[in-house]
Amino acid sequence: MKLRFEHLVEINDPGNPQLDPLTPDQLWQGLVLRAESPELFVLGLDRAEVVGRGDGWIDRVLHFGAATIHDHVVFEPRRQVRYETAATADHAGGTLTMAIETPAPGALLLRFVYHTTMPAVDASGDDRYAEIVKSAYHEADIDTVRNIREIAATGRLG
Repeated sequence: MKLRFEHLVEINDPGNPQLDPLTPDQLWQGLVLRAESPELFVLGLDRAEVVGRGDGWIDRVLHFGAATIHDHVVFEPRRQVRYETAATADHAGGTLTMAIETPAPGALLLRFVYHTTMPAVDASGDDRYAEIVKSAYHEADIDTVRNIREIAATGRLG
């Protein structure tokens, strides 16, 4: 069984005045910025290059020290961004989808869905490594939202 992990991060909650609200468009612009300028969001990333571009997609090369990761990013405007990464010796590969959800007036959520080639359990049935990876993904996603909020506060996202 391969690792699949999904969770929601609340962007706007009309019942929580401590959350500075973002508009769906600001959130979308932040997701695009994360794809186009990942160095603003991804810890340990030394350099990123957009090596191809088309209508609704970009191809990137990400450099983490000696490791190089190639990915394909697909944009569904104002809906979702999907990252597709091939498995290599340095990376498990898989997909990450970040989808904007508006379940109720004033509510805004971001759903993160990971599908990786990494096993959900090791040969002995132990899932501890997978749980560590899930926790790291969750923390990175919370950081993504925090960064989008900080960038939006500067007026850069409209």
